[in-house]
Amino acid sequence: MQKKYPIGIQNFEKLRRDGYYYVDKTEILYRLVTDGQYYFLSRPRRFGKSLLISTLEAYFEGKKELFTGLAIEGLVKEWKKYPVIHLDLNAKKFDESSDLIRLVDRQLLVYENVYGKEYTDETIDDRFVSLIRNIYEKTGSRVVILVDEYDKPLLQTINNPELQENYRNILKAFYGVLKTMDGYIRFALLTGVTKFGKVSVFSDLNNLQDVSLDERYADICGISENELKDNFSEDIKNLADANGQTYDEACITLKENYDGYHFNPWTSYGIYNPFSLLNTFAKTRYGSYWFETGTPTYLAELLKTSNYDLQEIEHVETDSDTIDSIFTDNNPLPVIYQSGYLTIKGYDQEFGLFTLGFPNKEVEEGFMKFLMPYYADVDKSKSAFEIKKFVSDIKSGNIDGFMARLKSFLAGCNYDLALDIERHYQNVLYIVFKLAGFYTQVEYRTSNGRIDLVIQTADYIYVMEFKLDGSAEEAMAQIEEKQYALPFAADSRKVYKIGVNFSSLTRNIDRWVVD
Repeated sequence: MQKKYPIGIQNFEKLRRDGYYYVDKTEILYRLVTDGQYYFLSRPRRFGKSLLISTLEAYFEGKKELFTGLAIEGLVKEWKKYPVIHLDLNAKKFDESSDLIRLVDRQLLVYENVYGKEYTDETIDDRFVSLIRNIYEKTGSRVVILVDEYDKPLLQTINNPELQENYRNILKAFYGVLKTMDGYIRFALLTGVTKFGKVSVFSDLNNLQDVSLDERYADICGISENELKDNFSEDIKNLADANGQTYDEACITLKENYDGYHFNPWTSYGIYNPFSLLNTFAKTRYGSYWFETGTPTYLAELLKTSNYDLQEIEHVETDSDTIDSIFTDNNPLPVIYQSGYLTIKGYDQEFGLFTLGFPNKEVEEGFMKFLMPYYADVDKSKSAFEIKKFVSDIKSGNIDGFMARLKSFLAGCNYDLALDIERHYQNVLYIVFKLAGFYTQVEYRTSNGRIDLVIQTADYIYVMEFKLDGSAEEAMAQIEEKQYALPFAADSRKVYKIGVNFSSLTRNIDRWVVD
């Protein structure tokens, strides 16, 4: 029987009743509900957070029939029903101060119509307090509170500090109810993409246990290697057949494209992106499925406004305070990491330093494609075509062709002159040649803030040096003086040395020479 893949299915009851395939996470879920009471979990978008919330809702509502055949069925001795408040902050665009209030208002009203409302309450946090108390008094049971995408209002206003501060104050009071009403609450879980603990949203909620980097819950969302092989062996075989691969080759391609997320610094195994994996099996084609659902523009804006050196993004060393915080002090890394575009690659326990990097090829290539229109003068819809032509010129030895195309990428730069022009050139070069590197072999060697570049194809090797407000001849002289081409002297391929000069006056390449 053909599997029904739960792509976009976030409701556990619908998934189970309609016969969609489910990777059994209920043993981990049982551990979560029995080991503690208040939790926070951060995971990238499309990673199964909403399904986790919905599964917990079904469990606490005592819907035993939905868990038939799953691990938790043999673990729970007595299925008890609890009243559940399920709030979802993902379903709105937050443009005005009243948007957040209206969204929460609508969701509270659903429960107030059942359990009653105190009409003297004016704020949503006062109403939240009364609602929890009323539910407890009417049912005799403590309340379960599940909040999905708690941070959506804060993320959407990241470039509007005044509105974000407004939302932060509202949410601080609202989430603070979880502590003041502790005696009435059986369990609480808040999920989101980012952590706002360092900027006071959770400052009063010190009973909230953050399990985002907890080894015990590393695979509570996403799919581990063991789960992939246990649940999808036949799917991998079908995928391999459809793409002219062996089973082992398909496994390697899946790992390269969708594996590599690490949600704690101690375990060696990675986690696969479930959304991309399920789409790949359903369509029997590899693709950038996670990126096709959209990447928030604020990420590019953060990188641009902070004048971030993109070369550093591949290998970042930072501490836990940074990755636990939100965008502050012109450092976009926390948001880039927490949004899933970087992941933990290593950990130095002695110094408490994390090494971050791209999790896999899908994210690395997709992120570069996403950034290109923000940095280079190329239309978003045409960037893939432009890169294809650029790579084609590189592969065919058409130096004037790819240099002219590179010059066009730099044209029309509207950056304020006060910004670091050299940094901007470096970032454009990094993005363009990084994308070209997925189809050729590109190596960067950074020295004194400038980029030495080597590109290798089947027939050609290009050794390039860039100067700012110097001359192309000076760049060529440096190639010769430092013997950059020497490692390729015995290579059978044709070696080109290219010296390039940028002009801050014209804000573009003004000349290149070739040997």
